[in-house]
Amino acid sequence: MSISTQLVRQDSELEGILQLQRQNLRQHLTEDEAADQGFLTAEYNLEYLHQMHRVHPSVIAVDGDKLAGYALVVERSVGSGHPLLEDLIAEVDRLQYRHRLLRSSAYVVVGQLCVARDYRGVGLVPQLYQRFRESLQGQYEYVITDISCANRRSLKAHLKVGFQVIHTFVFEGAEWDIVLWDWTETRH
Repeated sequence: MSISTQLVRQDSELEGILQLQRQNLRQHLTEDEAADQGFLTAEYNLEYLHQMHRVHPSVIAVDGDKLAGYALVVERSVGSGHPLLEDLIAEVDRLQYRHRLLRSSAYVVVGQLCVARDYRGVGLVPQLYQRFRESLQGQYEYVITDISCANRRSLKAHLKVGFQVIHTFVFEGAEWDIVLWDWTETRH
């Protein structure tokens, strides 16, 4: 296994993201799979991935020609194209972090993070986020995303990278933790 991380460069990589996304959407998993392996909630289409990509290419992990995982980069201006992201950004913009409203801060959103089943548990989440950070270095103070409170595996992986829970909110009847990774701190 020789996994490398890179920025999305071609349409076929965006199509691979959609394929991996479909395999891991909550509605395609059993209760046990979702509880044990984690799950995705937001469903994107190719057009929306192109919108994201035009502003900032997303990060992928590849093993030869196989997609092992991805982290979608969503600039706030693109977030208005999806209900969950729109709601997340509206909620974040009302929050304070370190006595400052986040809407007046430079932050970027992780639209989704996914690791293929065969590659879970081998340290891909930190690798994806390291490339994510390198690709956006100097542009943002914070990285923010939300995680379904029912997705404990995802929360645990994000906390290990350096994210912290800053708020919990309700979207469509479900609770979500908003997590923030502070890039102004010296700790990586």
